Amino acid sequence: MTWRPVLSRSAMLRHDPVRGADLLIVPERIVVLNAEAAAIVALCDGARTVADIVAELPEGPESDIVEFLERVRAEGWLR
Repeated sequence: MTWRPVLSRSAMLRHDPVRGADLLIVPERIVVLNAEAAAIVALCDGARTVADIVAELPEGPESDIVEFLERVRAEGWLR
């Protein structure tokens, strides 16, 4: 897969120190990410391919990471 995921222009990844959680801020919505999801989204810089992202994450099967990326892209939060 040659897709190089990057956050859409309307999405931002931020850390909320009060909640101690990473947030994906998108129009009219805030998504609280668990640690694994935040680690995956943080690697979506437009330079890494999906294979690169999978290789950098020691936990979780590749299929789960790819499925997560596809779901986030379907929401329009990744391009």
